Amino acid sequence: MKTNQKLRKIINYYGIKKQLKYFQTEIFELNEAILNYEKNSFDDTIGDICRCVCNCFNKFMGQKEYKDPRKEHVIEEIADVMVMLKQIQLNYNIRTEEIKEVMKFKIDRQLKRIKEENENK
Repeated sequence: MKTNQKLRKIINYYGIKKQLKYFQTEIFELNEAILNYEKNSFDDTIGDICRCVCNCFNKFMGQKEYKDPRKEHVIEEIADVMVMLKQIQLNYNIRTEEIKEVMKFKIDRQLKRIKEENENK
C-alpha cells in the first residue's frame, strides 16, 4: 500500500475533525521541541561537548555516532506534523503543485519585504 493510501485510510478512519484536533497537539509538541532545542543550559553544553568527543573517537574506530537527542526530538515532531499536514491535504484534495505555487509566492514576497527593510535602513 502506498503512503497516500495509508494516510487516506487513517484520516477516513478517524475523521477530519478528530485529526484536526490531533494536529493541534502535534504542532504544540513541535513548538515545545524547538524551544527545548534552543534552550542552552550548562548541561546541554556539556552534553554537546561529550557527544562531540565521543563521535570523534567513534568515527576513528568506525563505530556509529551519537545523535543529539534534542535535535532527534525536533526531527520526530516535524515528521508528525508533516504526516498530519499530508492527511489534511489529501482530505481536501489539494494538489502538491498548488501548495508549492503558494509557497513560492509567499517566499518571494517575504524576500521582497526583507530587501525593502534593508533598503530603508
